[in-house]
Amino acid sequence: MNLKTKLADVMGMGGFMHIGTQLNVKHFVPDENGEHLRPLKDGGTGWFREVKRDRRKEINRVVTDAFVAFVVDQLQTETSAFGDFKYHEMGLGTQAENANETALQTTTGIARATGSQTEGASANIYKSVGTITADATETIAEHGLFNASSGVTMMDRTKFTGIGVVSGNQIEFTFQITFSAGG
Repeated sequence: MNLKTKLADVMGMGGFMHIGTQLNVKHFVPDENGEHLRPLKDGGTGWFREVKRDRRKEINRVVTDAFVAFVVDQLQTETSAFGDFKYHEMGLGTQAENANETALQTTTGIARATGSQTEGASANIYKSVGTITADATETIAEHGLFNASSGVTMMDRTKFTGIGVVSGNQIEFTFQITFSAGG
């Protein structure tokens, strides 16, 4: 049963609602002084610079069944806040995404990063940006967005072409989910 059907059952809605997700990934490596190189937010040219532009990936995927059930539960009872989906986790798993997943395939063991929470380019886009620092040499190939620092509900798992990192490298994940109404 998809979200449209579940919402129709719960609320008697007959309209259409599209949910799409997007994950952008940036890989940053430290310079010789150990400083992570990244562009300045104000567009300035200070001592920061963007690195590995070719490592930026934009991937469109679907949300998990667990998140769909969570949305429907919240519409019925509102037992916990939607605003908790801000915890980013990266992993090593290489299998394709599946809507019934509840966790990453293979975690790195690094604590989840608490991401920002903002509106995207328009009012129907939720955006969270989280940066995770690698603690070993490994290939990062998956990302998940959760509503707690451990366990609980995974909104989205995205698998992407692996990014080789060494201890001290950072990966910035920009997750966006778009809700589009219609009839």
